[in-house]
This record gives sequence, structure tokens and C-alpha cells, in this order.
Amino acid sequence: MRINTTIPQHNLRDVAGAAATIERAGYDGIVTLENQHDPFLPLAVAAVNTDRVELATGIAISFLRSPMSAANLTWDLNEASGGRFVLGLGTQIKAHNEKRFSVPWSPPAPRMREYVGALRAIWRSWKYRERLKFEGKHYQFTLMIPNFVPEGSGLDLPAVTLAAVGPAMLTLSGEVADGARLHPFCTREYLTETVMPCLNRGLEKSQRLRQNFEISGGGFIATGADDESVAAAIEWVRYRVAFYGSTPAYWPVLETHDEGDLGRKLNRMTKDGQWDKLSAEVSDDVLRLFAAIGRHDEIAAQIEQRFGGLTDTVLASTSSQVTADFPPELISDIQRIATPFSGFDTESRAV
Repeated sequence: MRINTTIPQHNLRDVAGAAATIERAGYDGIVTLENQHDPFLPLAVAAVNTDRVELATGIAISFLRSPMSAANLTWDLNEASGGRFVLGLGTQIKAHNEKRFSVPWSPPAPRMREYVGALRAIWRSWKYRERLKFEGKHYQFTLMIPNFVPEGSGLDLPAVTLAAVGPAMLTLSGEVADGARLHPFCTREYLTETVMPCLNRGLEKSQRLRQNFEISGGGFIATGADDESVAAAIEWVRYRVAFYGSTPAYWPVLETHDEGDLGRKLNRMTKDGQWDKLSAEVSDDVLRLFAAIGRHDEIAAQIEQRFGGLTDTVLASTSSQVTADFPPELISDIQRIATPFSGFDTESRAV
């Protein structure tokens, strides 16, 4: 099993040191988020200050950028890192697209299918000098002259992974992407009953091997060196579960456990401005559905029980504001957990 973590994103001056520390500790990768800050800029700093760790957006919001812009960013980061960059994309919900980013909204799965296809068409035109001719409903790219083709060192085409919660995006991920980035608001039951069947349908449709498809995330990890640290981590996770549980897009996860009424109550509370009272609505039993919990000396076994056989990569931190402090021996214990994923195969992907 691979283990990734986040880096501080509030100040780019802090990235180089943090990235080097993460690499020395033995983590497999660094992910950035698009919440308060841009997800690409910190990875540019990390790319030239590390040698081994994978660098990934987890995630960048897709529809606020043209695929051409995302293709350029990805190409440059992949070159700077020597092929270690993975583009993680997500759609965000309708309200954020329309009201926060002022971009039009349409059914996200068909549009994301085009987005990924456009990215690969652009990259292939750059690497193999293929004529750029991508014409879809949402995106059309038919002009590429030598002056606008970036230099390349012959690296494999970048991998594209998609954030997915519901059946449509999960199935699309298995069909067109190189991996799925599961939301931490996820339970093992939702993984087995909804996530895996959808991903497998997509993989079967595209006739690809599970070993070349990475499944990352799918839950929280609440841990620390001692019981006091674990207790603090639990309360941080409890609020995140309440926060995400208030959003209708995530209610299918709650419905899997007959907890739909909890989501609706949390949603009403947010509309009433009761943000500081959300945590109290999440019981310990509900919390444990979403998280592996335990001290550093016991968490590896809990991670294997919670994620094993389903998830290839777990996140030591799901927030750029929360620093993971896993000791090297714990990282090694997690990495010994067997998973199906062996590596991306981007060059055999059809456009």
C-alpha cells in the first residue's frame, strides 16, 4: 500500500523544506488541494526540490480551466519532476462552479469524459506530432502549430485520475481515467457495495487491468503518538464527517448505513448558521464508519482492516493545514500491506 500526505499551501516559501522532509520520511507521494490556494504552484516548488516522491493534485477543479491550460500545467510539472506528476481532477458541485467560479454547469460525467479525451489528444499532438483534432460537444481543439508545442524529454504521457463519489463518475473513472481519487467521506461498506462494482464496470468496458488503475483515499485516518493525540485527531475527523455529511452530494454514503436523516439534519443546521454545533451530531459509531483510528503503534493494523483489499493508496493527511507525523517505521508497515496496483500504463491508453 502506498501512503501520501499533504504539504503547506499557504506560503510557497515553506514548500521546499516540507517536501524534502516528506521525501526523507519515506512517504510515497505529495498531494495538493484546491481549497484556499492554487494546487499547481506548490507542486512546481516540490518538483525541483525532491527526487523520488510522486506529486499529484488531489484534486484540481476541472471545469474552471480549459483542457489546454490544464494540459500545459501538467506537461511542465511532469517534465520538471522527471515523470512524477499525476493530474488529479474533480468537478466540484454545481453551486461552486456557477457561484464561486462563474463557469457554466452541465451534467459532469459526459463533460469530464470529453475533458480527459481532450487532454490526451493534446499531449499526443505534442509528443508524437499527431494532428490535433478533438471535436466534442463541450470542447473543440483543432489548432496546434510548432510555435506552441512545448519541449519534451520523451517521458510517458501523464496519468489522469478522477475524483469520484457517485456511480456515474465512478464508472467513468474506471473507463477513461488511470485512477480514482475517492473522497475521505467514504465507508468500507460504500467501497464494497457501490465504489468497486462501478469501477469494475468501467474497467471491463475499457478492457483494462486493475493492476494499472490506482484507487486512492476512501476514508480518514485518525492517529497520533499517544492517546491524547488520537483524541484530538478524532475530533478533527468528527467535524469533517459532519461538514461533508451536510452536503446532499454525499448523502448516498450515509444512506448506505440508513443515516440519511443525519445528513438532512446537518444540512438544515448549516442553513441556520449552526456550523459550530455540527460535530455534536456525529456519534462515535458513525465516526468509526469513516475512519481508521488508533495510536501509531496500532494504526497499521486498523488501516489494513479498514482499507485493505480495496484501496491502493491512503492519505496520512487530508488537509494542507494538518501535518502528518507518521514515523518511518509506521510508513514502512503500511507499505507492506498488499494491494492490486502495480503502476500506471499511460502509453497504451487510447485517446
